[in-house]
Amino acid sequence: MPTGTAVSAPARTTRGGGAGPADVRRRGTSAQRRNYLGGLAGWAWLAIIIIPIYWIVITSFKSQSVYFSTNPLALPAEPTLENYQMVIEADFVRYFANSVTVTVGATLPAVLISFMAAFAIVRGGTGRFLRLANGVFLMGLAIPLQATIIPVYLIIIRLHLYDSLLALILPSIAFAIPLTVLILANFIRDVPNELFESMRLDGASEWGTMWRLAFPLTRPALVTVTVYQALQVWNAFLLPLVLTQSPELRVLPLALWTFQGEYSVNIPAVLASVVLTTLPILVLYVLGRRQLLSGLSAGFSK
Repeated sequence: MPTGTAVSAPARTTRGGGAGPADVRRRGTSAQRRNYLGGLAGWAWLAIIIIPIYWIVITSFKSQSVYFSTNPLALPAEPTLENYQMVIEADFVRYFANSVTVTVGATLPAVLISFMAAFAIVRGGTGRFLRLANGVFLMGLAIPLQATIIPVYLIIIRLHLYDSLLALILPSIAFAIPLTVLILANFIRDVPNELFESMRLDGASEWGTMWRLAFPLTRPALVTVTVYQALQVWNAFLLPLVLTQSPELRVLPLALWTFQGEYSVNIPAVLASVVLTTLPILVLYVLGRRQLLSGLSAGFSK
């Protein structure tokens, strides 16, 4: 080829789908377009969540007289711990121990029973009894607690368990099982059948397969349902209100009544009690956040 001959430039766009500079520029412009409306909605939702939490925390450090005479959202000029001292001196430790006893006593048995029931439903074949049991669990999801509170009250009276912590634990276990079985059964179904067959060829029994294979593989789901059910029991108000009456058997949601007088409510003391009640929930989340987020993300991906 002669040295003076100029080489022609390639075409900007090709029929085969190649993107030219104009297409790249157009895509970059669309990618840089910002969603201001979505960002504004996100900041508004963040404010809706943060402002009540901020108000609760700062009010718990105010005295009752200062709370009624200053701006509710203003920081306390002289923070005080007298509200927390009042809460702790008002048998908070006893109420806290009652809540821990009821929560642990109801959550752990419910999760273990639900796990074994879910494994039996998924791996037990297509027997009539298992189908009936699965249908009963699904029916339990359609029955709210408020609709059964009177029958539960009558049963507790007949069992001579009224005004005891066991009267709170047993119904809490019953109401926690249906949803827990449904969630755990879906996770156990996702375990490959090849793994179960390998365990069976190695001579493992169904009991050993459940605890040595299914249990470790569904650990994120177990942590998720454990935290969820623990929160439900920890924040329960209706069952403790109906099934107990002794002050020494109160749980934390009922303990807020301690700071309610005949004509007024000590709002800073109530909010200090709310802060102390929330701390165990935060600790539980910090300890199990990885497994909890893993279980939630796996559940959304199904």
